[in-house]
Amino acid sequence: MKISLRNASGGLKTVKVGFSWTTFFFGFFPALFRGDLKWAFIMFITSALFGFFTFGIGAWIPGIIFSFIYNKMYTKELLEKGYYPADDTAQSALQTQGIVAAQ
Repeated sequence: MKISLRNASGGLKTVKVGFSWTTFFFGFFPALFRGDLKWAFIMFITSALFGFFTFGIGAWIPGIIFSFIYNKMYTKELLEKGYYPADDTAQSALQTQGIVAAQ
């Protein structure tokens, strides 16, 4: 499900809530394209380390793990930067996913 987040200056971002299929298939690239350099770097290093210690076989394991948590982390960081739900549907979706507390 996609929701919209708005900031105080009127900027609007559309984010996905739930499992990240793009992270599952493309690893750290979705974070890189979103401009989320911190998490792109963390995902890349984690995959490289898993791959190094398992001779390349385990490099896909962090991708699966991050697929379940990346969208939630990205949305939480946007909320910390001053974004807020643009409508009641977005607020409800964030509450359902446990990203924000019910008011």
